[in-house]
Amino acid sequence: MDSGIKCTFSKFADDTKLCAAVNVLEGRDAIQRDLDGLERWAHVNLVEIKKAKCKVLHMGRGNPKHKYELSGEWIESSPDEKDLGVLVDEKHNMTGQRAPAAQKVDRILAHIKRSMTNRKTSPVKTG
Repeated sequence: MDSGIKCTFSKFADDTKLCAAVNVLEGRDAIQRDLDGLERWAHVNLVEIKKAKCKVLHMGRGNPKHKYELSGEWIESSPDEKDLGVLVDEKHNMTGQRAPAAQKVDRILAHIKRSMTNRKTSPVKTG
């Protein structure tokens, strides 16, 4: 599948990512060519690309935020994406990750607290 792909191409289970640094128009064109090639591969191999799930995540300062297309339709741009449980945004900001992590810890601690019983122990008499 990745023969002829010029950009960074990664696959994990049913997830595929195409990445490249785009600071000139040639970079944009390279990504679009690779998207077109990926689409041709999918067509030949009877693999469905769910266009509604395709997103463009523009990262970095001064990003020109080029548009890309699949089957003549523009791919939607997204300010952030969650991947393997990690929220990634265009500014590499982790503030959006902290709140869900803190809430998860709070839920775990509350569960532990509910499952514990408060037992007062009477002093043990010896002798």
